[in-house]
Order: sequence, then structure tokens, then C-alpha cells
Amino acid sequence: MGSFCKKGALPHREGALFVLARLGFGGIGPSMGILVFGGSGGIGSAVVTLLRRHGAEVVVGARGQRSAVDFEVDVTDPAQVDAAVAFAVEKMGRLDGLVHCVGSILLKAAHQTSAAEWDSTIALNLTSAFSAVRAGAKAMMPGGGSIVLMSSAAGRVGLMNHDAIAAAKAGVIGLTMSAAASYARYGIRVNCIAPGLVRTPLSARITGNEASLKASEAMHPLGRIGEPEEVAEAIVMVLEAKWMTGQVVGIDGGLATVRGR
Repeated sequence: MGSFCKKGALPHREGALFVLARLGFGGIGPSMGILVFGGSGGIGSAVVTLLRRHGAEVVVGARGQRSAVDFEVDVTDPAQVDAAVAFAVEKMGRLDGLVHCVGSILLKAAHQTSAAEWDSTIALNLTSAFSAVRAGAKAMMPGGGSIVLMSSAAGRVGLMNHDAIAAAKAGVIGLTMSAAASYARYGIRVNCIAPGLVRTPLSARITGNEASLKASEAMHPLGRIGEPEEVAEAIVMVLEAKWMTGQVVGIDGGLATVRGR
């Protein structure tokens, strides 16, 4: 492989974009305008950093007034999602890509989950994804584009005490596959990423406890949890892959598909 890799390792941390360039993909650059929902979170901020490093114009939509946020939005409100997409189109003059980096963690069995917890889990994870697809696809219909949603390993394999979040994230997978079929004729690609446990502020209650962290690491066949940058690299590759739609990409250390231990 010569200079391409050494002992299976990419030559630098910008591996995703390096591979895309070498394989002939168009690459992320200033010609692309991308909206990232949840762009101030652990994975979302890593996506924004990677996209901007390679020159893309990015609009960050997130809850709360933060310096890194371009448009404050409650993604559980479809009208606010519509407004965020309209803002992005007005600001950038186009919408080539949309990334929905939104999620939550609720570790409870169904009988322990209140109606309010169920409603909020579905609203944040599934309804917001549907709203993003609806608004984003409409904006992209004239010229095509790429939408990347966020599912979870919990939506692909049975994990105890994940009942509500598993239902929501499995719904995202169904949404991905159906929307990919609905919008393919418009040149709009719809895919999703399904991570395992990732070290982010959202997962701090798990990763900050030594016993919980060790148990979580043991669940992943590769023996560790993920880092935000690893998921971000996959999101960027999927965002740019021009002959890929309706796919669920597991970035989960083998959690959903491998029994290595």
C-alpha cells in the first residue's frame, strides 16, 4: 500500500477525508453547505470541527444560547426545525447536507419508564429526526443532497434496560430506509449511523463511574468505548458517499453484530 497506510493505520487523524480523496469522492469543501442539528454536543461538535477544517460552510442548530450555535432550536418542535432549515438555506444560499446528531440515554425497562419519559424519548430521538428529514428533503429537492441521521446499536440488537431508546432508535432506522426510497428520485441520499457507547457529556454518568465504564467496555468486542471523533469521521464519509443510500452504518466496536468475548 506504500504511503497510503502502514500496518493498517491511517496516516493522520483526518483519516475519513484522506480516504475519500484517495478513492475519488468529491470531498468536503467550500462548495458544500451543511446544517448540523445537535452541533454543540459531543459528537455533533466533532462533526462541525471536521467539516469546517475542510472548508465546508456549516450552520449549527442546537438547544440553548451558546457561542457555537448559529440558530437556537428545540428539535422536538417541528416548526422550529422548519425555521432552522429555512435559516440555513437563507444564510448559505443552499442546503447540500443535513446531519442530525441528536440523542438521549434512558436506561430503564418498560415497566420502570413513565409516560412522560417515553414521550420525551420519542420526541427527541424519532420525531425530531422525522422533522429534520421532512424539512431538509424539501429544501434539497431542487438539487439533491445528503441526510445523515443518528440511530444506535441499541436499535439493532437487544440490550436490557434500553426499551424506550431502543424503540426510538429502531424507528430512526425505519425512517432512514423509507425516506431513502422516497427521495432517491430527487438525488437525495438518506443514511444513518448507529454508534455504541461514546465518550461524550451525554454519557458522562456512565463513563465517569469506573464500574459502569468497565462493564460498558466489556460489552463492546473491541474492548473499549468510542470517541466522538471516530463517529464524526464515519458521519462525514457517509455524508459525502455519492452512491450510498438507505444504509445503517454501525460504529460500535462490534457491539451490535460481533460476539468476540
